[in-house]
Amino acid sequence: MTNGPDHVRRGRKFGQVLAGAREVFLADGFEGASVDDIARVAGVSKATLYSYFPDKRILFIEVADHECARQAQEALDHIDTDAAPAEVLGQAGRHILRFLTSTLGQQMFRLFVAESDRFPQLGQRFYNSGPAVLRKEMVTYFKAAIARGELNIEDLVLAADQFGELCKADLWPRLMFGVVRSVSDAEIDRVVDGAVEMFMARYGV
Repeated sequence: MTNGPDHVRRGRKFGQVLAGAREVFLADGFEGASVDDIARVAGVSKATLYSYFPDKRILFIEVADHECARQAQEALDHIDTDAAPAEVLGQAGRHILRFLTSTLGQQMFRLFVAESDRFPQLGQRFYNSGPAVLRKEMVTYFKAAIARGELNIEDLVLAADQFGELCKADLWPRLMFGVVRSVSDAEIDRVVDGAVEMFMARYGV
């Protein structure tokens, strides 16, 4: 299993393999997941799995792409864009931070960093499938909130990026450096509430 990340074949059992891989990766992580387990959970032969994904990294990347897109869409589906900025930002921040601090979110980030020299397009794929989608939607929301007189922002893209970084304060670095293994909902609430308060102090009307 050594081909590059562009060698992915679509077919009748593609979704079935992807669903099985997601289940195994979530349970065992990238390193712990075996091709045998993925094939068994997906209900396909190893030959079938290899025909779709000739490398475990390729399969993980495909799962990550789908998961990022799913998380981004789920965030958009659950956010009331007609609500006040503090409420919308709180909803978005919690969703973003829960995913970033999840086991899969951390594993995706670490793998992409580790493989960036071999596969430089990985980071771009990850960004385009999730963060870029949310960034675009946040900019769209900011425009509407500005028109309603609720926010005062000149650089909308910068403001969206700033909020995303505020939501990563404290928890994200400690997770990435292995200082802690997991975070609680209370810790997420603390960071997101602080991010919203700081953002509104800068850009609120």
